[in-house]
Amino acid sequence: MSLESVEQFFAEHAPDIVIIEAEASTATVALAAEVHGVEPGQIAKTLSLRSGDKNVLVVTSGDTRLDNKKLRQVFGGKVKMLDADSVLALTSHPVGGVCPFGLATDLPIYCDISLRNFDIVMPAAGTANSAIRIEPERLASLVKAQWVDVSQAT
Repeated sequence: MSLESVEQFFAEHAPDIVIIEAEASTATVALAAEVHGVEPGQIAKTLSLRSGDKNVLVVTSGDTRLDNKKLRQVFGGKVKMLDADSVLALTSHPVGGVCPFGLATDLPIYCDISLRNFDIVMPAAGTANSAIRIEPERLASLVKAQWVDVSQAT
């Protein structure tokens, strides 16, 4: 269901975008960067978070980590990562393939400013071996994301 929901999303909103399906797993930033021949920072990782009673997705550059202080400032309190079962239920995507496209639930989406360091980024496309190539601004526009600063370089 996950890849199909992403394909349907692009068919409706951006039919020019091609989903790239790799033979090997791209479930981690390092694997994805190697398979796609890009810098780790170009891998756009989508993180599923909960702040209070609100679930959100944050898309950030693969070479960053979340900054708890910045997260508290943006979301107004403590933020925690969701467990794999919750992620699958909310997004329809398994961990390793989570992306902001074709979601099972209407979730607020945020793009971290770290994505703007690159002309092209590569978020997953619903499975642990799929991705797309996209400009950060177009990514944010397609999913109606708000830009935030919630990461720090690793």
